[in-house]
Amino acid sequence: MRRTLPTVEQFVQGIRSANRVILGQAITLVESARADHQALAREIISELLAHPSANTLRIGITGSPGVGKSTLIEAIGNHLTNRGQRVAVLAIDPTSAISGGSILGDKTRMAALSANQLAFIRPSPSGDSLGGVARKTRETILLVEAAGFDTVIVETVGVGQSEYAVHSMTDLFMLLLLPGAGDELQGIKRGIVEMADLLVVNKADGDRIELANQARAHYRNATHLLPPKPSGWAPAVVVCSALEGLGIPALWQMVETYHHHVLDHGFFEENRRQQAGYWLREALDSSLKALFYSHPSVHHTLQHLEIDVLEGRISPFTAADQIMAAFTYSNGASNSPDHKHQTETP
Repeated sequence: MRRTLPTVEQFVQGIRSANRVILGQAITLVESARADHQALAREIISELLAHPSANTLRIGITGSPGVGKSTLIEAIGNHLTNRGQRVAVLAIDPTSAISGGSILGDKTRMAALSANQLAFIRPSPSGDSLGGVARKTRETILLVEAAGFDTVIVETVGVGQSEYAVHSMTDLFMLLLLPGAGDELQGIKRGIVEMADLLVVNKADGDRIELANQARAHYRNATHLLPPKPSGWAPAVVVCSALEGLGIPALWQMVETYHHHVLDHGFFEENRRQQAGYWLREALDSSLKALFYSHPSVHHTLQHLEIDVLEGRISPFTAADQIMAAFTYSNGASNSPDHKHQTETP
């Protein structure tokens, strides 16, 4: 027998009272592909947005695989919870393009933090979203903020397209780097470095401390060559050892310095406004894509033309034009599509 879901009012009250079970159920609704779940999630979020939470800080953390993102997040989380603050971690877990499955192992990598009652960790499968960003991460941020979490940390899969999306939904963007890599910045897309508000050289322990300090100087010189940021903030470079817990208080002090800077200069509010606009455009893109591929004319035409493309009888571009024509014609456009599938000589 299917369990009855709470009402919108019960969800809203449960989230605002920090009921972890209700919060988890609400996030599951947000991530669900079912139309009824999506409708209920929209109602819940609309009610929560009527009285938005204040004084939250959204942090995006990225870096190459193996740089220690999860270890650093746990170290930061423990530092904040020891100060009585509440931390939510939204970890984007990579989904296999082959099996469609994801590991969802962030709670095992952050065992101590996940057992902390002041922390909430939610791994989400990246699915088919651009670059590995979970499709509903933005809505999940709103839910955990409404539940009273002071800091929201979004961990990305790695350096790639997902970073641009995470940058658009956070207040501070942190790039993790390894010591002793010399020309490591050359291996990272310039745009990602330009987005970073804070560069963190991790694993600065043991015989790597000197290498970490050399890397800090190298990265400081490199960031001086970057164009000024709209916030007026000059990207800072710090070193730490997340595993040993070294440098974490100083790292968080730099985060707070940045936070005060953007608040004092009015950039924080303007950035939040820009985030809302970006969310709107992303929601439209997602809705249009779903509408397009679920349309009967598109489904029918795509089935036929895809075979012709695979067999080399028609170019992908011509096939795309014909599929678009089928969609626009079925939605009232004046020009009818050519229903006869044209073939081309490869």
